[in-house]
Amino acid sequence: MGCFQSKTIHLPSPDDDPPPPQPKPDPANGEELEEGQVPAFKEFELVELRAATNGFSSELIVSESGKKAPNVVYRGKLRNNRLVAIKRFSKESWPDPQQFVTEASGVGKLRFKRLVNLIGCCAEGDERLLVAEYMSNDTLSKHLFHWEKQPFPWEMRVRVANYIAQALDHCSTENRKIYHDLNAYRVLFDEDGDPRLSSFGLIKNSHDGKSYSTNLAYTPPEFLRTGRVIPESVIYSYGTILLDLLSGKHIPPSHALDLLRGKNLLLLMDSSLEGQYGDDDATQLIDLASKCLQYEARDRPDIKFVLSAVASLQKQEVASHVLMGLTKTPVVLPTMLSALGKACVRMDLTAVHDILLKVGYKDEEGAESELSFQEWTQQVQDMLNTKKFGDIAFRDKDYKNAIEYYSKLVSMMSVPSGTVFVRRALSYLMVGQPELALRDAMQSQVCLPEWPTAFYMQALALSKLGMESDAQDMLNDGTSFEAKKQNIWRS
Repeated sequence: MGCFQSKTIHLPSPDDDPPPPQPKPDPANGEELEEGQVPAFKEFELVELRAATNGFSSELIVSESGKKAPNVVYRGKLRNNRLVAIKRFSKESWPDPQQFVTEASGVGKLRFKRLVNLIGCCAEGDERLLVAEYMSNDTLSKHLFHWEKQPFPWEMRVRVANYIAQALDHCSTENRKIYHDLNAYRVLFDEDGDPRLSSFGLIKNSHDGKSYSTNLAYTPPEFLRTGRVIPESVIYSYGTILLDLLSGKHIPPSHALDLLRGKNLLLLMDSSLEGQYGDDDATQLIDLASKCLQYEARDRPDIKFVLSAVASLQKQEVASHVLMGLTKTPVVLPTMLSALGKACVRMDLTAVHDILLKVGYKDEEGAESELSFQEWTQQVQDMLNTKKFGDIAFRDKDYKNAIEYYSKLVSMMSVPSGTVFVRRALSYLMVGQPELALRDAMQSQVCLPEWPTAFYMQALALSKLGMESDAQDMLNDGTSFEAKKQNIWRS
């Protein structure tokens, strides 16, 4: 129950000392942040980032770039389960660890909704690492140049131009006017489908600032002459982004300017849009791109002019994830995943097959007695032969025959086998029948209600069907039973 109290009892008097400020939660120590809140910048220990990336596993590499100053970006998970992107430089890029930390700390003070905010760094021994928010919906390059289901909508192209201009304007206002190597890979999409500018580009790829990984055809002219990036260079690179958005292709600026001078606007525009855009809007973006791509740096507009020009074109109020056809599902991996669980998250069917083959039937208590019965009859012999032929087909990746034999076996067995259902489920996935795979994975759970494998296979089938939220629930359930099983083994 509880007693009633006046709400005014704890109101401070004007003569009272002000209450001490409440400490902000520290996510690095496992304390929870409010939704959408970005943690304060901090220096991480190498051991934590090594654990977050499974020892910098190649399976967690998101991207690799740079020859003069090579760097790799990993997907990682911190102790508090926050997913992050971790960029790993070579020591040669930043020989002085303090210089690296100083540079990263300066960028880490920036906080803006249009940026992929930097939340930490590490400079221990030969390691130079940056830690940023994780963006779950790929890069502009992927959506613009490598789309599978539908071309990138015109409304989203305008939104990218607007939001990235906002990000650059904010950085300029905060006296961070230099952005290195701005290109379609630096624009990423968050879980809402909103475009954001990577904070990694605010930090040089090397201590001398001379590394520029983009193809020379897209490099600002003054960089080719001096090896230095100036604020006007960023405007030039923004112009190349506009060309990407207009054309749906990576067109060298010199070629694009030739098209513009010849008034060949239709040749420049992305044909996959099939004219689904306003001619006036397209003309304004083309005109802005040509201004940004002027050979002489002094002839290019400043970021305020650019932002004003693109902001006036933003008319569509529909949420980004709707425009892009994305299912808005936060990417939160469970804290504990077995090798099978991880393979299911990756939708790596070959790895799932190998694991199931290795585990065999040992997860089923009494499986041997169930499959041998008490009396040796011709019926039992037929059943054992059918199982044998099914297992051979499954081992040899002859999935159609595996389905046939396992289906016959299911009809013969008086006590169903969870392992047989799981094997047939994977076989159905291998032949492109995820609905039947989901049915079998659910049947395996009926056979063995707390079997993690049954839940992982359901998650895999649901992912194949595009039901990501349900797949996430199955993964969580699977890990819960995995943890329970581990505790039983330890006790």
